[in-house]
Amino acid sequence: MECGLVKIGVMGSAGGKMDQGVVDRCVALGRAIAREGCAILTGGCPGLPHHAVIGCKLEGGITIGVSPALSVREHVDHYGSPTDHIDVMIYTGAGLMGREIIGVRSCDIIIIVGGRSGTLGEFAIAYDEGRMIGVLTGTGGVADHVDDILPVIEKPTGSRIFFSDDPVDLIHRCVESFRANPPIIREREAAG
Repeated sequence: MECGLVKIGVMGSAGGKMDQGVVDRCVALGRAIAREGCAILTGGCPGLPHHAVIGCKLEGGITIGVSPALSVREHVDHYGSPTDHIDVMIYTGAGLMGREIIGVRSCDIIIIVGGRSGTLGEFAIAYDEGRMIGVLTGTGGVADHVDDILPVIEKPTGSRIFFSDDPVDLIHRCVESFRANPPIIREREAAG
């Protein structure tokens, strides 16, 4: 089955203290996404995901934002989120939690970078639905604790999880695996 344009969601810290080395790795992550011929999708937020968006645009890649806001005004004024470097912004009006479900379900692969409670929620949705997940280790937050969380979950979902501290390696491994064997998302898809 042809995969079409592979959409990679970058989910991570939108705020808080950000180490320059981690920011640089997020830019490299975005560049790698574009070089693999994939589109990047984020929550249209600032922070680490937006640095990945900037990296993707530096390589001429396609960028998509899924905003919690109902309009560009609300996106900028209420949520304090950027619109630069985003090719397509989808205004959901669903708020932060609603945006998480839409964002995760709109992606083929989810990449976790840093992250706080919102990222943890996105990881949980992606894992529960059996999506392919990449974790950029050494970026702090949720990303550095996913391997601690997995034994506690004790629920096989079919989710394939890749770990790497190298953004280029992580994207390459995820995309190669996805293209070779796209995951079946949830049982109703398997039933046909």
